[in-house]
Amino acid sequence: MILPDFIIKSDKGLYCKYGDFYLDPQLPVSNAVVSHSHGDHAVAGHRTVLCTSATAAIMQLRLKKTCAKEFIVHGFGEGFNMDEVRLHFFSAGHILGSAMVLMEYRDVKYLYTGDFKLQEDETCEPPEMVTADVLITETTFANPAVVHPDPRQEIEKLNQSNHNVLLGAYSLGKAQRLVNLINRYCPQRKVLLHHSMLAITKLYEDFSYPPGKYEPYNRKLMKFPDQGFVYIVPPLTFESYFRAKGVLRAFASGWKRLQSRNDMELYISDHADWNDILKAVETIKPKEIWTLHGDGTFLQEYFLGTLPVKILN
Repeated sequence: MILPDFIIKSDKGLYCKYGDFYLDPQLPVSNAVVSHSHGDHAVAGHRTVLCTSATAAIMQLRLKKTCAKEFIVHGFGEGFNMDEVRLHFFSAGHILGSAMVLMEYRDVKYLYTGDFKLQEDETCEPPEMVTADVLITETTFANPAVVHPDPRQEIEKLNQSNHNVLLGAYSLGKAQRLVNLINRYCPQRKVLLHHSMLAITKLYEDFSYPPGKYEPYNRKLMKFPDQGFVYIVPPLTFESYFRAKGVLRAFASGWKRLQSRNDMELYISDHADWNDILKAVETIKPKEIWTLHGDGTFLQEYFLGTLPVKILN
């Protein structure tokens, strides 16, 4: 029997009382099961963090000594227990080390996706979908109007000219994927990385997911126009360079609002879109869907009368 209170939302985050652990808690807790190392899922101050080895390494890099008192690392597919709940990590395909969390209790399986995507990405482990009775899914882009384009077609927009490009991107996951896409589909371009992205990118290499060729940013190089340089920078740097001259401005994101006031649109997202969420539902075959991190009302309407959809956020 599916337990409606198997996962509840508390002031600290999603809590499973049957295993005494939280999923991606936003405040320090005793036992945190962390799906991946983005800042909205991985915070500092926990006593014990249970996660994949790559997630632990990135958290330690970004959060330093405050990240956790103890890390317990598990590989994909490796089972472990939290009280009476049996857990497994399966790749979410979102960024390096990102995991879906399968939780089994009293013969019922609950699958928490964290953030996930189905698009190909050579810089992280491919997604692995498993069947479950309850799908607890992100709904960042769960809207029929949102369909992410082919990332190859998007990145090939950079081939339309040889202008230098100031390319905004998140430092973890997106930056490394962009390096890879540019190397594969825009080989005449030279990638320059902002200094804040270098250490994380080195971790990708250490975990055998090298994104491709890049160089640390050299200010002198960007002074030469039409050299085909792509300078990848984090959001704050991108915004501070709003008056930059001699470059085309673009921001790689699935969000339409981040495409405004730029010289080109670059819709490259690391989240599942509407069609991919439906594909996930088809593969996982849940009896119920619980939604998080977005708007679950479109899924409620789509599955009305056929599949119960409960909104947790």
